[in-house]
Amino acid sequence: MSKSKFVIDKLAKLFEQGLVSYKDLSSEILNILRSKRDEFVFRMKLSSKEETEVLAKRIEKLELKIEKLEKRKINKKIKRAKRF
Repeated sequence: MSKSKFVIDKLAKLFEQGLVSYKDLSSEILNILRSKRDEFVFRMKLSSKEETEVLAKRIEKLELKIEKLEKRKINKKIKRAKRF
């Protein structure tokens, strides 16, 4: 209940401040949700954004290497000698 109360309080503050336009309202809601997400990630002690990007790049490089090795394996077919 406290979580829903938090969101309702934030929305009430927005209306009190006079943020009526759709863009202002949507951007403010997105900011609230982002801050909640960041708090959650911090509490979970997950990796930072920079660490995640570095890991994603490493995985991408490894996937490319695997694809190259698979292509080499396909190209190097075993040729059998003909028996007479």
